[in-house]
Amino acid sequence: MPVVTSSQLAKLQSRPENIRNICILAHVDHGKTTLSDSLLASNGIISNKLAGKVRYLDSREDEQERGITMEASGISLYFQVLRKAEEVGAETVTNSHEYLINLIDSPGHIDFSSEVSTASRLCDGALILVDAVEGICSQTHTVLRQAWIENVRPVLVLNKLDRLITELKLTPMEAYIHLNKILEQVNAIVGTFFAGDVLEEETRRHDAEKERLLREGEISEIEKSISEASLDDRDDSSIYFTPESGNVIFSSAIDGWGFRVEQFADIYASKLNIKVNLLRKILWGDYYLDPKTKRILQNKHLKGRHLKPMFVQFVLDNIWTIYDAVILNNNREKIEKIVKTLNLKILPRDMRSKDTRTLLTSMFSQWLPLSTTEFNRIVENEQPKFEAINETFIGFARLYSGTIRVGQKLFALKPKYDPIYPENYCTEFTVQSLYMLMGRELESLQEVPAGNVFGIGGLEGHILKNGTLSSTKSCKTLAGVALESAPIVRVALEPTEPSEMSKLIEGLHLLNQADPCVEILVQETGEHVILTAGEVHLERCLKDLKDRFAKIEIQVSPPIVPFRETIVHSPETHSVKDKDPNILHGLITLSTTNKYCTLKVRTVPLPSNVTSFLNENAITVKAMLEERQWRNKADILSGEEDEEALKEVAIKKERVLQAEEFFELLEAEFEKAPDKDIWKDVVENIWAFGPKRVGPNLLINRVSNYTRKSWRGTLIDSKLSNTLISTQDDSLEIPAENKNTTSEQLTIRDFEEAVHTGFQLATKAGPLCAEPLMGVAYFVEDFLIDTENTGLEPSEVRSKIGGQVMTTMRDACRQGFLEWSPRLMLAMYSCDIQATTEVLGRVYGVISRRRGRITSEELKEGTPFFEVHALMPVIESFGFADEIRKRTSGAASPQLIFSGFEMLDEDPFWVPTTEEELEDLGEKSDRENLAKKYMEKVRKRKGMFVEKKIVEHAEKQRTIKKR
Repeated sequence: MPVVTSSQLAKLQSRPENIRNICILAHVDHGKTTLSDSLLASNGIISNKLAGKVRYLDSREDEQERGITMEASGISLYFQVLRKAEEVGAETVTNSHEYLINLIDSPGHIDFSSEVSTASRLCDGALILVDAVEGICSQTHTVLRQAWIENVRPVLVLNKLDRLITELKLTPMEAYIHLNKILEQVNAIVGTFFAGDVLEEETRRHDAEKERLLREGEISEIEKSISEASLDDRDDSSIYFTPESGNVIFSSAIDGWGFRVEQFADIYASKLNIKVNLLRKILWGDYYLDPKTKRILQNKHLKGRHLKPMFVQFVLDNIWTIYDAVILNNNREKIEKIVKTLNLKILPRDMRSKDTRTLLTSMFSQWLPLSTTEFNRIVENEQPKFEAINETFIGFARLYSGTIRVGQKLFALKPKYDPIYPENYCTEFTVQSLYMLMGRELESLQEVPAGNVFGIGGLEGHILKNGTLSSTKSCKTLAGVALESAPIVRVALEPTEPSEMSKLIEGLHLLNQADPCVEILVQETGEHVILTAGEVHLERCLKDLKDRFAKIEIQVSPPIVPFRETIVHSPETHSVKDKDPNILHGLITLSTTNKYCTLKVRTVPLPSNVTSFLNENAITVKAMLEERQWRNKADILSGEEDEEALKEVAIKKERVLQAEEFFELLEAEFEKAPDKDIWKDVVENIWAFGPKRVGPNLLINRVSNYTRKSWRGTLIDSKLSNTLISTQDDSLEIPAENKNTTSEQLTIRDFEEAVHTGFQLATKAGPLCAEPLMGVAYFVEDFLIDTENTGLEPSEVRSKIGGQVMTTMRDACRQGFLEWSPRLMLAMYSCDIQATTEVLGRVYGVISRRRGRITSEELKEGTPFFEVHALMPVIESFGFADEIRKRTSGAASPQLIFSGFEMLDEDPFWVPTTEEELEDLGEKSDRENLAKKYMEKVRKRKGMFVEKKIVEHAEKQRTIKKR
């Protein structure tokens, strides 16, 4: 195909029906960039011989060095299709159809899953690559889910079939069985997505029906309607990958070939005297050709005969024959016969070349060209739908309707934009520039019609990471991209030259715009901190800061890893001072500095199942807090004649049903706890969650003369509150009859906000190393106020001791925490590794040295690979990927994704006390206390006190003699 100029491509942009936007998604090192090179070679951008070697779309220096894609990159390609029209006389007229293919290559590494999200959001379809040897990997599952969520039409590409021949040495029959299993696994994953959506839809329908019947008072009909309801028989045939439907491509991108079943059906239809459409359906699957009768047979009709499936006989055997003749045995006579049979035009120099790969590529590129196969499938997809969306910075954007022009004024709608309040989260900007994406280069444009992926300039200060561009404010914003890996690794940055701080701040601002996953924070200490998804992502961000955005030298702190603090039951751990055995364990009585108020707070570890439940449902707790704000909004709007606004609020208020379900499930979790007496009626007395009002810690009211309206009662009550509640006020609504109406006597109600704030402070920074708490319940048992001997008016007392109550509550919580046996909780990575038997032992050695543990190990059927799943502390993971690649000579590469927090069952304050411990370990304990090591490391970083011996006079330890 000749080289296509950018002006020709620009003309095609005005024909949206002939534009296809496609992205390439896959696990790392499954051949995405090599496939892109083959498609680029078809447009003459690179040489066919360099396809797979130049990695053209990997335009960054570090991408070329590492050999992996780290940033999504796009390019526009040209494709022409000749289709037969009606015959005119003796001649057959052909129509030429030109297409513009906007191709986006995305990374496969888990650290850059945000790039996958943005790429899939901008496209109509996706090529999902699977390595024919490695099969389904962790990121394959992720990209399939992403394609499902974004509703893009996927095409499965089973790549690297050459490895089945040259590495695994499989026969065509064995390869067919292997490919069939991979296809079944992919379809099983897609089937789970479909089933999940159907069940979710049915659940919503049942809930709506139940609510309707409750409103209408038809209680007897509820059980009947639910019992009679069943899952509809949905047609799911169109969602699966089947070769006969054309959405499966078999390929070897490195050798430049690929095919669909229908290509061989067209070849053999006339030879076998079978209709093309029928042959397409039977060329894949358990169908056999009887060599005597020339009839198509199925398994049940074989009658013991060992026939090859038609896919093996007519497709794989031919491909294996070429590899055998060219690569495995290099049979010159056989090669010449194949070239003649297939009517290929091979240059004499290629035939004489000692580089057999070059000859193989020349043969396959004429017989089964990969680019033609891929492009044909892409243009056959349905025409794109036209709406509106934009992604960040000068980079990927997608126009679905209208035409965008340079100089045009548009509205930038941020993710939180609500058409009810058009002035919030909305800014007006002018389009400064438009670009056609050409890989490493940008071609300037004056206008872009609908259906194109393009670059847009002028969004600085208007769109941070993602948003929607519209010419009108009466437009709903589209949701932000779904991130598969949360940012967990953080480092503090400062410029080498302090005078360049302003450049660093500007560079961080640009990085925050350019990367959908990175987060930028400024600590209370003034440090500038960036959060990234992993070590590789961190390295890319730092390189971008130094070379592209800030362009200064930067000093980077050691990685800052989050911890959590918790407590456990430990009978051996007692306080040094003798305590009254009648006093409950963890009960602290503490008075304010001026002795006006006394607090009794009891600390108890939450059951592990309750902690997990609260941690998993933090978003529900946040939704319940927002519910009160939506109620207030509805109350305000009810005075206005704005039906659309009230409708929007009513939709948001559907979360009340979720709140009821949340409390029912929470009660069920508490019922599973061993000490049921402690947790009796605890759900009805929940005061607050913490930290940040949504964390997995509870503040519980047990004050006998103080009643509060329960969370459940507040949220499920159908009446709207008449009192507006501040978003900063976390106290719940109090029944009018319980409110203190006299100013002559102070009660806990006057200080409830101070108590709550003290709880939030205590859970935000624990006593071990000022990290957030997890799995701790605080019972406020009593609150006593003594104002008789102060000589002050109650109003004066209230103003003077509010702050003291807050600090007293915080200190009581911390002291109660230390009454138990404290533990650190480590942030953990889930680690997936594929390794052969030869390097499996080395993989285990590296994981154990990093204090990780193997959770499962499976041999992938039909491959020589073991799939190893492990858990590893994030704090021990830095340098892990490089170490494991070095130890295995590149044969194993890990994928790390944050999986949560796990308790390190080791007391950071443990010292040897018994005779056996003293005898084995000595008074100083020679055994390394990991919990203490981690704790002191964090305390030192935060500038907190650390017990370290400091040598003041080093010269006194020397023996100085004159000889």
